Amino acid sequence: MRIIVCIKQVPASLDVRVDPKTHNLIREGVESVINPFDENAIEAALELKAKHGASVSLLSMGPPQVREALRKGLAMGADDAYLLCDRALAGADTLATSYTLAQAIRKMGSFDLILCGRHAVDADTGQVGPELAERLNLPQITYVSKIEITGNKVRAERLLEESREVVEAPLPALLTVTKELNTPRYPTALGIMKAAKKPLTVWTAADIGATPEKIGLTGSPTRVTDVFEPPGHRRSEVEMLSGKPEEIAAALAERLQAAKIL
Repeated sequence: MRIIVCIKQVPASLDVRVDPKTHNLIREGVESVINPFDENAIEAALELKAKHGASVSLLSMGPPQVREALRKGLAMGADDAYLLCDRALAGADTLATSYTLAQAIRKMGSFDLILCGRHAVDADTGQVGPELAERLNLPQITYVSKIEITGNKVRAERLLEESREVVEAPLPALLTVTKELNTPRYPTALGIMKAAKKPLTVWTAADIGATPEKIGLTGSPTRVTDVFEPPGHRRSEVEMLSGKPEEIAAALAERLQAAKIL
């Protein structure tokens, strides 16, 4: 069994700058981490690896610094990693990103399962996973909080707003996972040392046979034209109340009434 995990490197803080010309996030010089939901996807793949003897491949698209995220995934226990790194890929929206990832996966060869995080915390669209499944003509299960594999089928529990749903699909398939699925492991010192020797392949757009009109800004039908703070938006403020319990309760009730909450 081969499992491919698609990951994205995102800013560690939401306090980021935007390029005034391209309207893309300025990632240079910004501390970055693996998208939290993608870490859950890596952990799920590693648990399936231990149970079924699978191999785990990581795939990401981005600037050279994404190597750090892939190395962390390798240190957690993944077997190999692939980075799509090319200026022609910059500025891609979800449609162009899913096309590029699909091209890379076809070049990677056969697989049994693709895992993605439910969404990336920097864009919050949740579209890349489902679009990737459509491009590869795969059955997909989203918002997965539990995974079981039996034979050539995957059985997954989906987390819905007010209930849970159990869905079964044939392999190969694509799943997007939630944080309720597991708790990602920390890389060990030995894992970090081993990661340095594991293969990390870097491909350009030409390497994966990507059509120039379908990648990057050129292949993106959606564009960010402006980024701004909504009028009247206020950052949260905290007021600490002190005194005896009855005094605090009275003061709190007074403030809630003034804010028309009570």
